[in-house]
Amino acid sequence: MQSTVAIRAHGVIKTFGDVIALDGVDLDVPTGQIHGLVGPNGAGKTTLLGLLLGLATADGGRLEILGTHVGRALSVPAEVAGFVDGPGLYPMLTARQNLATLASLRGGAGAQSVDGLLERVGLGEVAGDPVRGFSLGMRQRLGLAAALLGEPRLLVLDEPANGLDPAGKRQVHQILADLSDAGTTVVLSSHRMDDLAALCDEVTLLSTGRVVFSGPLGKLAAEGGELDYRLVTSDPEEARRIAGSTPGLRRATGQSRTDENALVVRGPESAVDHLVVRLVGAGISLRELGPVVPPLEAAFLALTATEADSDSDPDPEASHARVEEPTR
Repeated sequence: MQSTVAIRAHGVIKTFGDVIALDGVDLDVPTGQIHGLVGPNGAGKTTLLGLLLGLATADGGRLEILGTHVGRALSVPAEVAGFVDGPGLYPMLTARQNLATLASLRGGAGAQSVDGLLERVGLGEVAGDPVRGFSLGMRQRLGLAAALLGEPRLLVLDEPANGLDPAGKRQVHQILADLSDAGTTVVLSSHRMDDLAALCDEVTLLSTGRVVFSGPLGKLAAEGGELDYRLVTSDPEEARRIAGSTPGLRRATGQSRTDENALVVRGPESAVDHLVVRLVGAGISLRELGPVVPPLEAAFLALTATEADSDSDPDPEASHARVEEPTR
């Protein structure tokens, strides 16, 4: 029977010499979930994705993928596919030849399967074009098609929407959503919080090789605390006066002088709700209201800043060696 957990990591450690890339990572990803992996540069995202794809092995802890314990051998279940740092493609071959070659290396697949995948990712019209002339977004789509050749149960993708125009992004998002609905587990990294909000069921946030958050998106947004909200009203002066007397709110600093008719306040969502009620009660029309920074991005910044502060040590000689993940 298929396991209800596609990925289970406990205390996973990975080092590169003196560099600590992953420092006791715990992670559970249920089957069929789209799970986001986020964090600042050097947080360990690429290393963790590499472990899931069998490109490297952990130095400590335990990692299970699709119910199989992955030890020190460079091997993961055959039902795992994806790419890290961009897909590996043959630039002199056409898109169709790339997929056909990869399919033959993996045990063979018919031309209809190859052409069907190219149509699915929106590359049907350029199937006969050499990949060397493809844009970054087209290469990302071809990499996704290559990953889908073997109908994987676990798909691991590094910045899959990188370089895509809005139409291409929408198409890739729909493909991933359809895969998830069919039971495929998707783990993806992204610096784009809007992509995560649109796609993911849960996210894991890494900072300096450790997990600082893992769970539903709504919980991550809630942990962001206070946010800056921008309001445009029919009476800016009166709105400022009312906001100044609303409990829990304060004027945000650094507002642009070219936006003097807008009011930017800082506080919890409940205080902003109270402000809106007061404005409407005073007969002031609310023409625009929204966070200056999206809630998920604000939570990301708050959590990573907190983690970075907790790592600081006033005594350099007593500090624990912790270096950024090497660039690949």
